[in-house]
Amino acid sequence: METFKDKVAIVGMGCVKPGELWDKDDRDIIVDAVYEALNDAGLERKDIQAAWVGNQRPGFDFLNTSMKLDYIPVSHVQNACASAGDTFRNACAWVAAGLYDIVLACGAAKMKDAGTTGIDMSGNGAIGAEGVISATGVPVNFALYAVRYMHHYGYTERQLKTALARLAVKNHRNGALNPKAYFQKEITMGQALNAPIIAWPLGLYDCCANIDGGAAAIITRPDIAKHIRSDYVLVKGIGMAVGGQEGRLQQQYKFVEFPENELAAKRAYEQAGIKDPFKELSHAELHDAFTVNELVDLEDLQLAPRGKAPEYIMAGVYDLEGQLPENTSGGLKCCGHPPPATGIKMMYECYKQMQGKAGPRQVKNPALSLAHNQGGLTGSFTTVVHIFGARD
Repeated sequence: METFKDKVAIVGMGCVKPGELWDKDDRDIIVDAVYEALNDAGLERKDIQAAWVGNQRPGFDFLNTSMKLDYIPVSHVQNACASAGDTFRNACAWVAAGLYDIVLACGAAKMKDAGTTGIDMSGNGAIGAEGVISATGVPVNFALYAVRYMHHYGYTERQLKTALARLAVKNHRNGALNPKAYFQKEITMGQALNAPIIAWPLGLYDCCANIDGGAAAIITRPDIAKHIRSDYVLVKGIGMAVGGQEGRLQQQYKFVEFPENELAAKRAYEQAGIKDPFKELSHAELHDAFTVNELVDLEDLQLAPRGKAPEYIMAGVYDLEGQLPENTSGGLKCCGHPPPATGIKMMYECYKQMQGKAGPRQVKNPALSLAHNQGGLTGSFTTVVHIFGARD
């Protein structure tokens, strides 16, 4: 089987600082992100041969109009909160196949103008009001995993909440060092543990913010990349898995793991030639829409043994100075979650880490970096895992 390994390179990236961007609409945001990526690569609009975009509106109305990319192919990707990861994957496939030389992958969202709180799930049946899962909001869906994790592995509420609080503290500490983060203020364990409950046992600091944001990547082949910049970043592997709603239909669903994560990671690791991800990865960005999401992701991606993630978290394994720095950007917790852009926004941190340009968040001697982007709700998810490495 053909793989993505060393067939695709990133030569430019842009990331709009997320926030409540009342003075911009999604077109403004995508323009800012794409031009930052073009400037980073030293390229112009005319160099882009095709584009993939994640957004609520169709690509032809959104990207071609905004960037004046008249008549080039533009594909619109919608895959829930994994839209950006899938957007990037699709763009990579066309470059790896040799059909285009230089392409654009991007995404943007205007969550604050949606007229709703959080993610608008109306009208598509995605809340989970079928099978064995009752209709609930998004935080409740993930709170189910926290409750089951305690029962399944024998943790007390205090023990689990302390581990989750430790993740929130870590991410806020990293976010305070990131000029692209929305929340740039550290928090204490006491603040995290005593925060108002959103969906028991998850509190305020266990939940990310759905806010405005955008990100973009310029993708090409390595033989072209070396003529554009010396510090391009290589794609080493991409894995994706989509669930079939088994968890909404089967009462034996475990609620302590995401099978889609395991399969996507396995496929990405195989392409990249990774045998022991905990030892071989230098850095990881995980989809921490909720702290329990991050905790379970660590185990799904073989970055902690099953049932042991709380112990690893409390030991500081994933801190900036730890054995495997994780969510050095501050994660979704501090960088926000504009769904159609989130996956590429996470890759922006991987890109900077592999270039050695992450400033005070820089990991030592980076070799391989992972970006994990996940979308869906209880019982059925879409996961995309990307592995990146510095140029050979």
